[in-house]
Amino acid sequence: MKPDTAHLASASAITPFGGFLRKSKLDELPQLWNVLWGDMSLVGPRPCLFNQEELIAEREQRGVLNARPGITGLAQVNDIDMSTPVLLAETDARMLQNLTLADYFKYIFMTVAGKGAGDRVK
Repeated sequence: MKPDTAHLASASAITPFGGFLRKSKLDELPQLWNVLWGDMSLVGPRPCLFNQEELIAEREQRGVLNARPGITGLAQVNDIDMSTPVLLAETDARMLQNLTLADYFKYIFMTVAGKGAGDRVK
């Protein structure tokens, strides 16, 4: 699969302002509209792209695609990104099986506090 995603963009392709938005996670603010509309949750598996066949298959096998996608989750606060599809799918499934209300707010707090690298820029 050819990576055709923004999170695999070379660092030279990211402007200083874009880098600031990513590091501060302000680039996620538009996703709040999706949360308000009910299409996403604050916590859940990050949506994947249509061309990430391996990740889609791994998530489908584990029932992850049945959950509402989210802005952040266990994988994101542990620096697990879409470059490791099996680990990501396993982590998403584990989060969904064990998610408590306390965990939900913990992942939000950890994300706002800067835990996790978000989408990696290579």
